[in-house]
Parts: sequence; C-alpha cells; structure tokens
Amino acid sequence: MQDNAITLEAPNEEAMRNIGERLAGIVRGGDVLLLSGPLGAGKTTLAQGFGAGLGIGEPIVSPTFTIARELDGVFPGGGHAHMIHVDAYRLGGSDYAPGQDGIDRLLDELESLGLDEELEDPGENTVVLMEWGEQMAAALAPERLEIHIDRPAQLVQNTDEPTSEGTRIVTLVPVGSDWAQRAATLAGK
Repeated sequence: MQDNAITLEAPNEEAMRNIGERLAGIVRGGDVLLLSGPLGAGKTTLAQGFGAGLGIGEPIVSPTFTIARELDGVFPGGGHAHMIHVDAYRLGGSDYAPGQDGIDRLLDELESLGLDEELEDPGENTVVLMEWGEQMAAALAPERLEIHIDRPAQLVQNTDEPTSEGTRIVTLVPVGSDWAQRAATLAGK
C-alpha cells in the first residue's frame, strides 16, 4: 500500500455503512471511487451507506447483472448528485476479443454500454462508484480514491466458507493530491 493509505475498521454492517456515509460527505462532482475486495467483503454494504450519505432514496443493490445503475441524490453542500454505481466483475472477460489486452477489452465493453465517457470524464454533478474496478483504474481515472476491503480469515466451524462475521479492514488509497487531503479527514489527520 502507499504511504498515504488510510486504514479504517468496520466491525459490523452498520460500521461499513457509516464509512460509506462518511465518504459521501467528502465527495464532489467528477470523483471516481473504486471498490475492491473478495465476494462478501462488504462492497455493496459500503455503497448503501454512500448512497444514504448522498440522500438517494432508491435501494442500493449490487449492479452485477445490470452492470451499472444511475441514481440521483444530493451532495452534502446541497447540489444535485448523479451517482453511477458500476459493477465491473463481468467486464473484460478473456474470451471477449482474443489477442486484445485486458484494459482495451474493458474500455471497449464500457464504450458499448455507453459508460466510457462518464467514467473517463465524469460530469460536474456525477460521482462514479465502481465495484471490481481496480483492473482499469489507471486507464480511467488518474485522480481517484481506491477502497480496498478485506474480510476476516477465520472460517465458519466445519466448513471451508469464509464467515460474514468479523471486522473488515477498509484501506483508502488516495490517488492524486486532492484525494489525499480529503481522505485524510476521514482518519482525523
């Protein structure tokens, strides 16, 4: 992780939603946030808190099968907020275009969905929250907040399945000086 990374703990779903709400308090139009972590880590739970922090009344659900959802809310300062919630999990598969590199495949798929311009240059009222977007981070957003969520390693008794219980470790990696200053406010720095 980078030197300016900020680590937060979320011992339960309420705390994860609270981190999302706090993130919504520091965003502004044009921001890109990339969420990563294993299945069940809490990405959608954080997104729910983020949506609540923007005053979005619609339910925030994982956009895995729709790829992207567009929702409207209000920035903390009162201006209109347009949130694009993207799930890039199924984008850029290896069978998409043989011989083409992964970033080019992802960009082609985003273009076919009409999302490439929104992600490369979000409008002044648009915030992009992308789950599973770490593989295209550098190609899309030179200024961004990367949010990595790790879940507990302990296993449920008598199974090999990871537990949904336990503290999550949320690491914020600001990329760009503006993000570094804003993200530091979440850690009280």
